Amino acid sequence: MSEEWLFYLAAGFLAQLIDGALGMAYGVTASSLLISSGVPPAAASATVHAAECFTTGVSALSHRAFGNISRTLFRRLLLPGVLGAIIGAYVLTAVPGDVIKPYVAAYLLLIGVYILVKAFRQFTPKEVDTKLTPLAFCGALLDALGGGGWGPIVTSNLVARGNDVRQAVGSVNAVEFFVTLSSSIVFLLTLGFGHWKIIAALAAGGLLAAPLGAWLCGHVPRRPFMIVVGLLVAGLSFRTLWLVLR
Repeated sequence: MSEEWLFYLAAGFLAQLIDGALGMAYGVTASSLLISSGVPPAAASATVHAAECFTTGVSALSHRAFGNISRTLFRRLLLPGVLGAIIGAYVLTAVPGDVIKPYVAAYLLLIGVYILVKAFRQFTPKEVDTKLTPLAFCGALLDALGGGGWGPIVTSNLVARGNDVRQAVGSVNAVEFFVTLSSSIVFLLTLGFGHWKIIAALAAGGLLAAPLGAWLCGHVPRRPFMIVVGLLVAGLSFRTLWLVLR
């Protein structure tokens, strides 16, 4: 095994560990690590979403089996989410990597800061069930462009609006499989199979971390862990942004 392959394996392991413990941030963690190591934004997003197809598929089936999916939420999030993913993936592959890299790094930096804010702030629930279409579209669009963010953007907003946590998490995770699959198909048609080794390493790392992540979910305090994740994502993205703009 090369050092490069082991790095991708570790990236997949760490990303899945975080996702298993927090229920989000696989994409932003893995993408931040890949982009900071020099992987182009389109390749980073493509490989992360391809690897995520496996984990999100299993997650969707699990949530369905436990009755965590709201049919209403699922239907209203599905189509705009898929459309946003397709457009985001196409735009990312159409723009040169050097041009879009600082924007992707800035977006990931903001997501890292957003996770930090959520770690320290309690959001007052509001009974709101409107504007789901733009929420799903923008969440999927930014997820494809930035390599992650569907969970932090969509799930967090639904919970903050007052939706049932169990159904919000289950429905968003179920839709995420179709969002991830849609962007992966676009990436596959435009970029090909050139990065299959990275995909395999990320998937293998995620598979190894899945049991430990599930264990951490019930044993690690949520706030300190979110602070660490927010600092990691923000720090890596700031480093990338600094190197690009200096």
